[in-house]
Amino acid sequence: MGSGRIWEIDFFRVMAIILMVIFHTVFDLNRFVGIGINYLSGFWYWEGKTSALIFIFLAGISSGFSNNSISRGSKVLAYGMMITLVTYIFFREQYVRFGILHLLGISMILFPLFKKMNNMLLFISSAVIALTAIPLKNTMVKTSLLLPFGAVYKEFVTVDYYPLSPYLSMFLLGVLAYKMYYYKKQSLYEFNYENKYISAISKNSLAIYLIHQPIIISAIFLFKFLTRSS
Repeated sequence: MGSGRIWEIDFFRVMAIILMVIFHTVFDLNRFVGIGINYLSGFWYWEGKTSALIFIFLAGISSGFSNNSISRGSKVLAYGMMITLVTYIFFREQYVRFGILHLLGISMILFPLFKKMNNMLLFISSAVIALTAIPLKNTMVKTSLLLPFGAVYKEFVTVDYYPLSPYLSMFLLGVLAYKMYYYKKQSLYEFNYENKYISAISKNSLAIYLIHQPIIISAIFLFKFLTRSS
């Protein structure tokens, strides 16, 4: 491919972005407008989770294309810490301790280690990490230090939580997909549906993630102000 990009990865990343924007719009309408949309279960819950799982899986693949996954992971983790600070200011007790950017940042930093693992060990590790979420879900601890691993304390609430168990398992499956299919850094398909707009959106997915919420929230408050004024 002339651009060096893999069209299906860009395509699915853009699909994840669209799902993410829709979910966060639903979340913001509930929180800031009071519209009774249930995003904690049912359709909207799984719509949001589907977006996140696609992002995590593709991050595992894309880490193999990075010249320095440790550097990129450190950057993503730093943005995650920035979100922690911002949400602490605005949401206080529901601030983000370990959200999806924290998960992705740490996963990318660890990618060189995962890459050295053989494929069977990767698959087994993914399954074990996913299964450990079952006992952890019903386990309460008395410290916040175990939050990154999926163990929560009784009063824990947050607007974004993606612990290593079970979500690291999706990243490992992405690493496995890279090692088995994408190590040649080319599409799995003989046909090419590359689109420059989709590629541009996919390439700037991190920037979109960081700015889309302020834009959505600003639009909601602007609409509320205009409707009240009229």
